[in-house]
Amino acid sequence: MADFIERFEPLARDYDVLLCDVWGVVHNGLSAFPAACEALMRFRAAGGTTILITNAPRSGEAVSRILDRLKVSREAYDAITSSGDVTRGIVKARLRESVFHLGPQRDLSIFADLEVRFAPPETADYVVCSGLFDDTIETPDSYRDLLAALSARSLFMVCANPDIVVERGDSLVYCAGALADAYAARGGEVLYCGKPHPPIYELALATAAKLRDGTRQRVLAIGDSVRTDLKGAAALGLDCVFVTSGIHAEEYGSREAPDLAALNAMFAAAGVMPRAVMCELVW
Repeated sequence: MADFIERFEPLARDYDVLLCDVWGVVHNGLSAFPAACEALMRFRAAGGTTILITNAPRSGEAVSRILDRLKVSREAYDAITSSGDVTRGIVKARLRESVFHLGPQRDLSIFADLEVRFAPPETADYVVCSGLFDDTIETPDSYRDLLAALSARSLFMVCANPDIVVERGDSLVYCAGALADAYAARGGEVLYCGKPHPPIYELALATAAKLRDGTRQRVLAIGDSVRTDLKGAAALGLDCVFVTSGIHAEEYGSREAPDLAALNAMFAAAGVMPRAVMCELVW
């Protein structure tokens, strides 16, 4: 059974490094969560290291600029590790091949400064999926014919964001993970670059080790998704604090008063259990 806690500070004393999710914990896509930002700043002020770990399908530098616009202070984190960073590494290794980019124009920073040859789905050698072309009006069902065409050519797909949905204000919008899962269900080969898969964690932990000069690393993950944050941390043997005000909020009562029994039932069904549960990250 997971314990519900109201403040993070007593638990924070047990850890040296935080791997903190971004969207749903630090901001909601439209504005920052001031209490969460303050908690991260206080953790750093006490000697801790905070790595923001995000399934955003763009480089860490691009994510940092977005956080600036959302008023997330750079004092809240030491570094950012993104699914886009992992994706860029894969693209660099395949520069001889042409790529079909399935996703919006805003995600083109994945390919910045890389000599990439883009191609349409009819001739491309592989696919990088970073999301829907227009997530304000489209759903995965809008891509049934395109995914069928890609599957018919047996194209390898790189999923730059394994999230299925994400919060945008008070709404949920579909992400690349929803398309990648639909493609995999057709028998397509998919490589997922972000959480809950190991590459993004390995990169984040390596970054933390450099920042801390190899000193002790007691690591805690923080996130709002069972599928990505909680399962990803559990797979690496890391403790996790689960934040309830994110994408699962309506599944267990409300954002303000979640049902702990319903939460524990959800964790049990997923086969994972967090160290603790919070409504929101508060120091």
